[in-house]
Amino acid sequence: MLRGVRGEPDEVTGRIPPAWHEATLEKLAVNAVMAGCLPEYFPVIVAAVEAMLDPAFNLYGVQATTHPVAPLLIVNGPIVQAIGMNAGAGVFGPGWRPNATIGRAIRLILMNLGGAWPGAGDMATQGQPSKYTYCIAENEAESPWAPLHVEHGLDPAQSAVTVFGGENPHNVNDHVSRTAAGILTVVADTMATLGSNVKWYFSQSQVLAALGPEHAATIARSGLAKADVKAFLWERARLPFGRLKLGGMWGIHDWPDWMNATADDDALLPIVPAPEEILVIVAGGPGKHSAVIPNCTFSRAVTRPITRLPA
Repeated sequence: MLRGVRGEPDEVTGRIPPAWHEATLEKLAVNAVMAGCLPEYFPVIVAAVEAMLDPAFNLYGVQATTHPVAPLLIVNGPIVQAIGMNAGAGVFGPGWRPNATIGRAIRLILMNLGGAWPGAGDMATQGQPSKYTYCIAENEAESPWAPLHVEHGLDPAQSAVTVFGGENPHNVNDHVSRTAAGILTVVADTMATLGSNVKWYFSQSQVLAALGPEHAATIARSGLAKADVKAFLWERARLPFGRLKLGGMWGIHDWPDWMNATADDDALLPIVPAPEEILVIVAGGPGKHSAVIPNCTFSRAVTRPITRLPA
């Protein structure tokens, strides 16, 4: 496994919270072997760990929260084809060794080095199935827009992984709409729910829209660029201020001043501070379905190039 990356076995990539054990390449490799990975998968795992250790991702919060969240890995670039990752039909499901074992390796690392065991370190009230494995590739071949890693400043030929602290996917079922406005209205409605992990009081809230290829194609035929998709969702994924005060997290934390200044209970407030906080990818296969994945409010998506490929 160690021959799958450049670096020395005792090289430390960081410490994994909440137990804060050192994550050496050797220890990462041990967990990758236990997960059933092949050596060519290992550069993805190392890059994902490095991304999760970025302070912006707030791995401690993701690990220890009572929210049901897990790091979702989104892989882009040539390595997807090279190692045979699934970006198409059933992308969030079983049947593909790279997706399943890379995600499983990350979970073993978070448990064995991070000490995030249910009820001791991992305080998720109910947890979620994606705490077993949560790893996909973006369907770049069927996307009408630039892929996620290119949005984040990387070259299309550069392989990369993005980590996103998210819930399980929330299905968006729209077999009727024939326009971008129709599909995106349904996506926005799925985003805006009172009990979602996306809260209206944290300035760093984000949400991910994983559009199925058929939905993405319909949206693109309506002439919308990805920035237009984000702007549309931001304008429509809202709830009335009065409804927000009925439950969820109202009154527990300090809300932003601009929200506290809202006196009108009928005012519609966005689920995230700006359109740029809505991540959009294309994933999956045939069928008129998409998915919404809320984050855990205190974690931000981080993208890292996969650079440790062996010579």
